[in-house]
Amino acid sequence: MAPIRIGVIGAGFIGRVHLKQFGQIDGVELAGVTDASSALAAAAAREVAADLAALRVFSSADEMIASPDVDAVVVAVPNRFHAPLTVAALAAGKHVLVEKPMALNGASAREIYTAARDSGLTVMVAHQMRWLPPVLEAKRMVDAGELGEVYNAKCGMMRRKNIPGWGSWFTRMGESGGGPMIDIGVHVLDMAMWLLGDPKPVSVFGSTYAKFGPDKRGTGSWGTPDWDGVFDVEDLATAMIKMDDGSTLTLDVSWAVNTLSDNSHFVDLMGTDGGASIRGNRLVFTGQKFDRPFDVEVDAKAIDDARTLLARHFVESIRSGSAPVSDAMSGLVNNTILDSIYESARTGKAIELDWSFL
Repeated sequence: MAPIRIGVIGAGFIGRVHLKQFGQIDGVELAGVTDASSALAAAAAREVAADLAALRVFSSADEMIASPDVDAVVVAVPNRFHAPLTVAALAAGKHVLVEKPMALNGASAREIYTAARDSGLTVMVAHQMRWLPPVLEAKRMVDAGELGEVYNAKCGMMRRKNIPGWGSWFTRMGESGGGPMIDIGVHVLDMAMWLLGDPKPVSVFGSTYAKFGPDKRGTGSWGTPDWDGVFDVEDLATAMIKMDDGSTLTLDVSWAVNTLSDNSHFVDLMGTDGGASIRGNRLVFTGQKFDRPFDVEVDAKAIDDARTLLARHFVESIRSGSAPVSDAMSGLVNNTILDSIYESARTGKAIELDWSFL
């Protein structure tokens, strides 16, 4: 079977992770890399190939997308470029793995969803946290009915001092689409929605706060700061989402906050027959028996590295023509919820979601 030739758009940290990951996947051939910085692209190529000529450096994303030697692309660039590059790649007949969030906002996500639907090509959002052992085991438990009816869930990631790249694209609303809610909140939102069985969200109420970032407090080590730049996003956000089946989901995220936190992600699923709580790499089943509550530590064994499983799934989806688990529809739902959280925070009102366009 001919290898799937994959090119990576974006030679920053995440782009390099994808280059190394796909370089180790059977049935994949690295077709090349490109970046707005040719020097960065060349450096990334040297990292994954002993000889620079062994990995092609494309002069631009447009050149890579137009190349007949590329079957699929990974879009690993700032959020505002996700939709234009993904839509262009689909129009050129390429499959796409796009970094999270799928798009800058709901309107751009809808463009990707429509293009993916009309093209019949594979679009997958790179939510590697779905592939973590506790998440996979919790999903199995839910699908097997071991929790009964799951009617409420909580999720979040409370980072205490970790504002990334202050003043860079991370903290500029026009380039990122938001702060921790769209940056790390989308990860736990995606996990929770998947674990709940992808119900349809019908209303959203949210609030956002910027109490550290405007004063250049709460910064972390991720990203490169630009101290002459802009911080016009939130540093903490909270939301409640109601589903069409009556279930609810609450979401809390921060880049900087004064509270007890180990900075790891968490998901709590509350069912009629039991619960499942994820804390980083830990999974606990909770229940009641003989009129007493009990907790059972679940040994969720790793099948493989989460990003390896994600990369393999992308390749398998292309070969089989089946929809990936984190497809364009899931990305559209996530972006629509995120938009509604920001709109609710702005207006102070709950936002009713309209899915009539589907």
